Amino acid sequence: MKNLFVVALALLAAVALANPAALIDEGRFQEAYQEALDLGTPKGYALAAKAASYFAGYKATADKDKEAWYTKAEQAAKKAIEADPNYPEGYFELARAQGRLAQFRGILASLNLASSVRDNLKKTLALDPNHDSAMVALAIWNLELAQKGVGWMYGASIKRVEPLFQKAITLNPASIAHRLEYGSALIRLKKPDAARAQLQKALELPAKTWVDRADQEKARKLLTELR
Repeated sequence: MKNLFVVALALLAAVALANPAALIDEGRFQEAYQEALDLGTPKGYALAAKAASYFAGYKATADKDKEAWYTKAEQAAKKAIEADPNYPEGYFELARAQGRLAQFRGILASLNLASSVRDNLKKTLALDPNHDSAMVALAIWNLELAQKGVGWMYGASIKRVEPLFQKAITLNPASIAHRLEYGSALIRLKKPDAARAQLQKALELPAKTWVDRADQEKARKLLTELR
């Protein structure tokens, strides 16, 4: 009985130590990636993909490193889907990684990725209709393809951009990332006053994580450039 108690304590300690979500919040993305992978669960793989994408987007500097980490994110997200085909975060993280990888791969590969990003975001929303981050990603997808003049090839429309952002913010009004992305999109849509309002809101919201603080710095820089 005593041995079982010791084993139980050891297991609880291991679970406490293996907290990749907390490491992501602290900005320790590389550590979070490995710990999340080691969990070997759908949630663990999705968290590993998130950590890898965050490292690529926020801390990697060289393009080759960014591409390498987005590739790690893509691979981890695919593992999440294999482990549980009904887990929405797997599809969302795959869409996030592939959306970023499109800028590093050749034109033909990028065209294929555009379809994959759309399909994975739609799958995310089919499994979780209130997935606000997927709505934001789909808004950006529509904006990117429409402004590149190839929206008609994929069913993308500039008219879907603002409604998707607005619905996402209604679902999660405290998200600094949503306000930053919406403000950035409004700048591209030539709506500077509306962009300022969203970016200012991003600065007013409480920053709870390392990424929140980094996004506020981006919002502050965009506001300065708008003045």
